[in-house]
Amino acid sequence: MQQVGITLLRSGYRFVCPTPETQRRVNARPGNGWAANPVDIFGWSRPFRRDALPAPLFTQAMEAGMLVADNGAWRSRFRFSTLGGNGFFHSAFPTDAEDAVFFGPDSYRFGAVLAAHLRSAPPPVRAVDIGCGTGLGAIMVAQACPVTEVVMVDINPGALRLARINARIAGVDGIRAWQGDLLSGLAGEFDLILSNPPYLPDPGCRLYRNGGGRLGEGLSLAVVRTAMERLAPGGTLLLYTGTAIIDGDNPFLRDVAALLDGRDFTWAASELDPDVFGEELEGGPLSVAERIAVICLTVIRR
Repeated sequence: MQQVGITLLRSGYRFVCPTPETQRRVNARPGNGWAANPVDIFGWSRPFRRDALPAPLFTQAMEAGMLVADNGAWRSRFRFSTLGGNGFFHSAFPTDAEDAVFFGPDSYRFGAVLAAHLRSAPPPVRAVDIGCGTGLGAIMVAQACPVTEVVMVDINPGALRLARINARIAGVDGIRAWQGDLLSGLAGEFDLILSNPPYLPDPGCRLYRNGGGRLGEGLSLAVVRTAMERLAPGGTLLLYTGTAIIDGDNPFLRDVAALLDGRDFTWAASELDPDVFGEELEGGPLSVAERIAVICLTVIRR
C-alpha cells in the first residue's frame, strides 16, 4: 500500500474527503455510478472497470490486497485522502464496519488546529496521539519537530496498521505505534498530548464513531482525566472534540470545569464550528440537543 500511496501522490492525486452524507449524495448523482479515474476509485469509493486504472497502479493495488472483485467490477477496500502534501489511507465508503478507520472534515479541522499550535509552541520532548486513527496528528508532529519522541496509540489494530503505512508515505519512520486503551501500558509523562476522539453516541458501537457516555462525551472526558495524570509540568493537552449544546449550555465544558478548576491546570476552549452532524439530532440521545458544536480544548499543566 505504501507504494500505491507514493505513486498516487507523485501523479498529482488530490482528494479532500467530505462527510458521509456529502459522499452519499455526490455518488448518487447521475453519471457517478462508475469510476472514471483514480480519484473516483480511491477517493469516492466507486466501482470501476479494469481500464479505469493504469495497469501499473492496478498491479500495485492488487499486490497490496487493496482491490476486491464486485459483480464483474472492482472496488478499493480503502480510500486515500490528502491534506497538505501528505496522503492518508482509511476505510472505504460506507464506513459501516465496527473497526472502520475514518478520515473526514474533522481531520482537516484538527490538522489546522494542530498546525497552528506547532507554529507557536516550542517543540515537545515527548508527544503522544491518543486514538490516532490514520496517524494524522502523530505524523504532523514528527514532520514539524524531528527531534521529538512521538507515539501514536489506538485500540484498533487496523487503525495502527494504516497509521504505520501513512507514516512511511510521509517519510517519518521513527514514530512508535502502540495498541492500547488511552495510555494504558505506556510509561512516563508527555509534553504534548493530542486527541481527536469520537464524540457521538453510536448504537453500532463503531470504534471510530462511538464517544460513549450519555451524549458522546465519555471518551473525551477520559482523555482529559488521562492528561491530568500524564502531562509533564508545562505540558499541553490539545483535544479536538464535539459537544452537544442543550438550551444554550455546554454540558461537556461543565464537566471539564469540575475536573480542572482548582487544580494545577489552566484551560480554555474555543468553538471551531457551531453546527456539525445535524442529522444526529433527529433521534436518539442527541434529540435533546439544539446543535453539536466542534471545539478545541487546551489544557496546560502548571
